[in-house]
Amino acid sequence: MTGRGLTLPVLLARVRERSPGPAAGVFGGIVAAGLGLGTIAVLVIAMWISSPYPDSGPGGALHTAAALWLLAHGTEMIRSDTLSGAPAPVGLTPLLLMALPVWLVHRAARDAAEPEEEGAPLGSATGVWAGVACGYLVIGIATACYASGGELTPSWVSCTAHLVLVAVAASGSGVWIAHGRPDGPLPPALHRSLEVLPRVLVEKVLPVAARAAAAGALVLVAGGALVVAASLVWHGGAVRESFQQLTAAWSGRIAVLLLCLSLVPNAAIWGAAYTLGPGVMLGTGHPVGPLGGVDVPLLPAFPLLEAVPAAGEGTPLTWAAGVVPVAAAVTVAWFVVVAGERAGWTVGRVCYAMTVAAALCGTMFAVLAVAAGGALGDGLLASFGPVGWLTGFAAAAWTAVVGTPVALVVWAWRVRGSGARRREAVWTTSVPAMQPARRRTAVVPKPAPVEDEEEFDVYDFFDETARATRWALPTEARTGPQRPAPPGQEPQDRDEPQDSEDSEDSEDPADLKDPESAPTAQSQQAEPQTSEPQKAEPIVPETPDPAPAKPPASAETSAPAQTPAPPEPPAPDPADSPDRQPTPEP
Repeated sequence: MTGRGLTLPVLLARVRERSPGPAAGVFGGIVAAGLGLGTIAVLVIAMWISSPYPDSGPGGALHTAAALWLLAHGTEMIRSDTLSGAPAPVGLTPLLLMALPVWLVHRAARDAAEPEEEGAPLGSATGVWAGVACGYLVIGIATACYASGGELTPSWVSCTAHLVLVAVAASGSGVWIAHGRPDGPLPPALHRSLEVLPRVLVEKVLPVAARAAAAGALVLVAGGALVVAASLVWHGGAVRESFQQLTAAWSGRIAVLLLCLSLVPNAAIWGAAYTLGPGVMLGTGHPVGPLGGVDVPLLPAFPLLEAVPAAGEGTPLTWAAGVVPVAAAVTVAWFVVVAGERAGWTVGRVCYAMTVAAALCGTMFAVLAVAAGGALGDGLLASFGPVGWLTGFAAAAWTAVVGTPVALVVWAWRVRGSGARRREAVWTTSVPAMQPARRRTAVVPKPAPVEDEEEFDVYDFFDETARATRWALPTEARTGPQRPAPPGQEPQDRDEPQDSEDSEDSEDPADLKDPESAPTAQSQQAEPQTSEPQKAEPIVPETPDPAPAKPPASAETSAPAQTPAPPEPPAPDPADSPDRQPTPEP
């Protein structure tokens, strides 16, 4: 290469960076076919190199790799080197090996349809679809031509049909996903065929039935895998012996192990067909099922075939395999009932959806059974695996017979429960008295917020103003409200002690002997105990009344042993001594 030439990586990058369209689709299809063929070729070459006794050279290994790549698409291969000399077909396709080319084509179409930069317009769906399919078919035809020179030659009719089917279907799904799974206008032929069907079936029943049928088929396959695994564990000794008898070299054992792994999906579908009742065909006229089977004299030694139950009538252990189709039917019924309840279907529409789901489940499983089986030779080995139409009919029958009653029961249970809940909601909203009792809790009212509430302080008790007010209350209750002082004089506290001279001058012996003043003194002493102090009223200065006299001493008080103390004289009225100044308060 010169300095101005383009290397292969740069050329591939430039082709890939082009806008999506037919050219990018063709390039993607070629790359997808090359990657799948190269992966299988690497494995075959590795096994050929590690084999201690290879039967052929590198050319034979490459022919075998090309034949396996075509077999992964479902192509029927013809083996010419047989003991009898007659060509024998080989049509049993390992489904796990088929996943490789399907995924590569799907990915190539999706990448070719999506633009490199975000926000750029998508390529033409039809152009990308056709480009990927054409690029893949070019490599497929070239590989078929190369494989026709080996021991395993392809059947041209089968090769063409399966290559076109895989390329078109896988690339179409990739382009559809790249464009956001649009509902888009259907092809005219398909649109005209759908117009014949009822509108309710196409728009409402068919989507629900398809999802339910897919779930039921998945449960069948999972149950079949569990049955096969349990049988392999049960016949563990025979499986180990057959694995050791096939080859003694480690490379050969690794090749057998890889072949068994690629046939695991086939074994799961075989197990599901076994649980459905028809069973599988281990040769022409040799069915094996849960109800019994016949002995197969020419069964090839292979680890997975050692899991086949012994010939004879069925046992309760084999009959227990019927749990798998029951579980699948219940799953379909559950999906239909849940979707019908959300959509507000009637019982008739639920039965209608179950019938459609049963038909779809049978169709799906019939296709799986045909894909999982095939021929391993001619004569007795011409039919190997489950029979497609019989297995599909059994799956549809199990789903319809078991699933429909289960759907009706579940529908009645769920509708009854929803109706009871609906009636209860109506009752509780329309009749308040019938509402369920609730636990009542005491509601404590929150105190009203006090604005500008001052913080309490302990030292507020020592306020002089508050203390004077508190001390004045008992005195006011005992002696009555204090009279206002005349103008120009300060009020005098009633509790203030007076001078002895003033008290002596105010006392008059004649006044003490006046009996009329006694009740007045007693009423003044008993006044705090009877009623609250009255409000002070302004008093006009008048001539002071004479001081009340002391009450006469009774017989009891005159006794020398019990001489009571003289009663406290009443406080003098400030009007009696206008010139006297009040004593300051201590």
